[in-house]
Parts: sequence; C-alpha cells; structure tokens
Amino acid sequence: MFSKNFRVRDFKKIKINGKLKKYYKSFLADSLNKKNLLNSFTNKYSYSFSNSQIKKLKKFKIIKIFGMGGSSLGAEAIYKFMKKKIKKEFQFFSNLDNENIYKKSDKKELNIIISKSGNTLETLVNENLFSGKSKFYIVENKTNYLRKISAKFKSDIIEHRDFVGGRYSVLSEVGMLPAELMGLNISKFKSFNRLILNKKFENNLLRNVSNIYNFILKGKTNSIILNYDECSYNLFKWYQQLVAESLGKNSKGVLPIISEMPRDNHSLMQLYLDGTKNCFYTFFDVNEKNSPKIKKNLIIDEFKFLKNHNLQSIKSAQKNATKRVFTSNKIPFRSFEITNRNEECLGELFTYFMLETILLGKLMKINPFNQPSVELIKKETKKILV
Repeated sequence: MFSKNFRVRDFKKIKINGKLKKYYKSFLADSLNKKNLLNSFTNKYSYSFSNSQIKKLKKFKIIKIFGMGGSSLGAEAIYKFMKKKIKKEFQFFSNLDNENIYKKSDKKELNIIISKSGNTLETLVNENLFSGKSKFYIVENKTNYLRKISAKFKSDIIEHRDFVGGRYSVLSEVGMLPAELMGLNISKFKSFNRLILNKKFENNLLRNVSNIYNFILKGKTNSIILNYDECSYNLFKWYQQLVAESLGKNSKGVLPIISEMPRDNHSLMQLYLDGTKNCFYTFFDVNEKNSPKIKKNLIIDEFKFLKNHNLQSIKSAQKNATKRVFTSNKIPFRSFEITNRNEECLGELFTYFMLETILLGKLMKINPFNQPSVELIKKETKKILV
C-alpha cells in the first residue's frame, strides 16, 4: 500500500512493460521544467490568482461555476466528494439543459466562468442566460470572446495557463481556485513529489498500465467502474472524460462506463457476468464512518441476519460477494478502497489517474493531450447557427 488514504488491489501480477518503465522515468524528468503540465501537480506551481483576489471572493455564499468538460468536471468532483466538509453552496452549469437554472436566492452570488479557449459555445450561452452581475473569468491569455466580454463589463480575469490542457487542469487554477473557495486546503491536494519517490506507487501504477494495455491488445476496451460511493460519481465523470478524450483516437481507445452499485446488480450485472468478454473492471468504495444502522425492531426473523449491520457493512458484503464471483469466473478487476475522505486522498487519485492515462497513451502510440475530432462538431454547429 503506497497511501494511508486508500488500499489498491492490482489487476493480476504481471511483468511491467520494459519500455513503459523507461518512458516513465524520462517523463518525470520533464517535471523539472516550470512550464510543464506536471508542474501543476506540485506545490511548486505558481497560481495566477492572488491571495487578495481569494479574500475578495470568499465573501460570496453561493458560487456558480460555468464550464464544459475539464473546465468544470474537476471542481464538481471535488465538491461532491468533499461535500460534508463544505459549507457554501456551489452550482454547476455544465450542460445546456441544467437543473440549476430555476434556483433563486437572495444571497449574493459569484459567477465563475471557465473556458481555456474563451470561445466554448455552451459556456457562452449559459453565461449569457444564467449568470449574475458578479463575474470572474478563468481563460487563456489570447484574444477570445470571454476576454472581450470581461473587458466590456470590467470583470476580474485570471489566466488559464496554455500548457495545462482542460481535462488535466484540476490541480491548476481551474480546480484549485474553486477548492479554495470551498474552504479546502489546496496544498494538501498536491501529492506528486511524494508519490513519485514511493517505489510501491511506481510499481502499482506501471503494473496497472501494463495490465490495461494488455486488455486493449486482447480487445477488452470497456472500462467498467463499479462505484459503491454516491459522492464519487462526479469523480468518475471527470475520469470518464480524461480517458475517453485522451485515448480515443486513430481507431483506438478505452470506453469508461460508470456503473452505480449495488443498484446495477439488478440491471447490468447479468451482462457483466454472462455477456460479452470485452470489459475490465474497477471496484471503488469509501469506508464511511458513522454509517446508518439497521433498526432492529423493524426486522422480522426471516431477515434477522441484518440486525447487527449498518449501511456500510451491507454494501461491503455485496461488493465482496461480487469480487468473489468475479474471481471464480476469471473476470479481470482491480479495486480502490478509500479509508480517508480528504484533500490528500483526492489529490492522490487525480494524480494517479492522470499519470495512468498519459502512460497508456504512450504505449498505444497516440497523443493523450489533443482532441482533434471534437473540433468537427464545433465547426458544423457554427455552420448551422450562422
């Protein structure tokens, strides 16, 4: 175990890909470059927002985040995962059909509009329709729509660094400024320097990447996340974009599918156990403390075995039963069991999954940092609207 915050059970123990190990070492060396993506994973990263700006923004009780994909998924993952610790209300406008549009409040609201390009259509539309007077922009330092709008209305703006791609931006201004406003300790999210010195972390990461690459070579390209923690659903929405957009190129890719457990025992498990064999699985659970206990006086004898249990122990029993069946049926899986729901844990997970995705791109001989085909939809949409 390389972390006190969670336990990882690897896929089966296989030999680590030799080329992967060499690339990993050379890739880490690039982190010494201050204008490099990996620098944003560390506490050495210099944010483009100031303490005085943060102090000014912290007076707001309701904060609306406008953004698409990586501009909002990371912040929403943090908010939902850590919600019990967060006192302020956050609303996320990350689709054109948004459930928050009818919410009204007498409290002063801060609107944070995030788009690296500054020209994201959906973000511009939501900002136009649903944002209030107090606005704050995070956008790249180039001529674009949002910079023009911010100048027109004299709104504050901070720079979205050009070397940090949207889906890899959660540990930069894009995720950390909202996290700061949530009252979280953003320095605790930065685990990179400690993790890369940990041999167990390196072995676990490289072994999992080697396993996933072998699955891909064998035609297993559906990555099913069996999620037993409701507060982690948005973490895997973030993960879904990270993997799909990074690796889905040149007729290759991995399709991440989020399966909400144990609900999906009653809808999808039949397929997982007895259907097509093109999937590999990740179990994910959080060991919640103070879980609601079963009300003994409402249980009749037929189910008396439930009397000494709580919600967490019942979910754990279902999860462990599923693992046993997967093992006996030789269905490939790994598992993450969270023991501490905190900033450090979430930072370790962000770092792990981003490195895993980048390394998979190397083995698959694709660029994990671009998304060329997405531009096709943007161009066709504009043609229709013009």
